[in-house]
Amino acid sequence: MAGPEFDTEIKQLQATMQTIGQVLDLDAMRKEIADLGEQVAAPDLWDDQDNATRVTGRLSLLQGELNKFTELHTRIEDLELMVEMAQEEGDADTLAESEAELGRVKKAVESLEIRTLLSGEYDSREALVTIRSGAGGVDAADFAEMLMRMYVRWAERNKYPVEVFDTSYAEEAGLKSATFAIHAPYAYGTLSVEAGTHRLVRISPFDNQGRRQTSFAAVEVVPVLEQTDEIEIDENDIKVDVYRSSGPGGQSVNTTDSAVRLTHIPTGTVVSCQNEKSQLQNKAAAMIVLKAKLLALKKAEEEAQLKELKGDVAASWGDQMRNYVLNPYQIVKDLRTSYEVGNPQAVFDGDIDGFLEAGIRWRRGAEKAEQN
Repeated sequence: MAGPEFDTEIKQLQATMQTIGQVLDLDAMRKEIADLGEQVAAPDLWDDQDNATRVTGRLSLLQGELNKFTELHTRIEDLELMVEMAQEEGDADTLAESEAELGRVKKAVESLEIRTLLSGEYDSREALVTIRSGAGGVDAADFAEMLMRMYVRWAERNKYPVEVFDTSYAEEAGLKSATFAIHAPYAYGTLSVEAGTHRLVRISPFDNQGRRQTSFAAVEVVPVLEQTDEIEIDENDIKVDVYRSSGPGGQSVNTTDSAVRLTHIPTGTVVSCQNEKSQLQNKAAAMIVLKAKLLALKKAEEEAQLKELKGDVAASWGDQMRNYVLNPYQIVKDLRTSYEVGNPQAVFDGDIDGFLEAGIRWRRGAEKAEQN
């Protein structure tokens, strides 16, 4: 890469970082970090454990965001200096190293830019993901398990903890449904673009005649609630069922009636949890899931009312949002963004960042079009 090209690329990165800094409002972020630091230093902080958890969690999130911006800003400055020195000395090796670093920095800036697009009310929350097999019989159940593995592998790539609340196994293979949480800041905002119907086309491994099979699975993504969220549930509105867990598990999973199913009678919302050892733990975990789904239901009702007032909007999310084709050719294509990858195995191994970034940008474009 020639010197002028380096200079142009670096100036573009610096301009993008300046825009990101304005969106993040770094001065306000530093002020909030200072305020939260004073609260954390208070000797009576842990007298109220819920508030202490909220304060320390928020402080950790903001410090992480600020550090990420500061470190990336420093990398760009160092890169600019390295290029300048290499050009002065005619050092081809350092210029080659600078070009490689430029590529890495550009990717990091693009990822940080995506973060600025996550400005929705619940985007900063952790995510609660539910996957259900749809039409397609045993292939659909197998596909549901493949999707769960895909999201878990994505979380592992990013070192995000995953907590499984419930897994309902199909009789022959795969999953009827599964619910799990991904504990990471902005996990909801990032993964919310995955909600919808996913479609798999392949030669069925369960068909002894080797025929091509189309199957479907539904993905639901809702934000995990915080203590400050106002979702009141009357105990009289909840039906509680206990039963014996099924499927793979530890020694105590299948020996007692520890699994819990909660039904919210007014809305018909049903959640279950069977992955903890005790009935009490499973009930508490199921209540977390129920509250998150009721919050999402409330939000959906509010959005539906708003859309009714605005009328039909051209840009909308369709149910079927992505195709995974393994035969007669291999491709994974998002039907909303047209983003596609020719290596389905890499996608199923958790390499979905390209789809997530394209989806987030598409959604922001759709929101702007709707506002206009």
